[in-house]
Amino acid sequence: MRVEVVYCAAPHATDRVELELAAGTTLVEALRASGLAERHGLALGALDAGIWGRVQPPRTVLRDGDRVELYRPLTVDPKEARRQRYRGAR
Repeated sequence: MRVEVVYCAAPHATDRVELELAAGTTLVEALRASGLAERHGLALGALDAGIWGRVQPPRTVLRDGDRVELYRPLTVDPKEARRQRYRGAR
């Protein structure tokens, strides 16, 4: 099966790897196979990962065509970022 593994290290900077994996492969196995965590110096256990924009447990079995995403932690609370944009627009 074919899956895509994606990580955005910074806004507008996407690192994407396409993989051909065996049926029954889990989300965490796909992340390891992609090498994205090692390339960016990330600890897999410390970050959330998901499929098509939804956080999933590491043992989730993948399907053909899935897009696995590795999520970086938020640097600013979304509500606070909205407030800052509002203040700047005045």
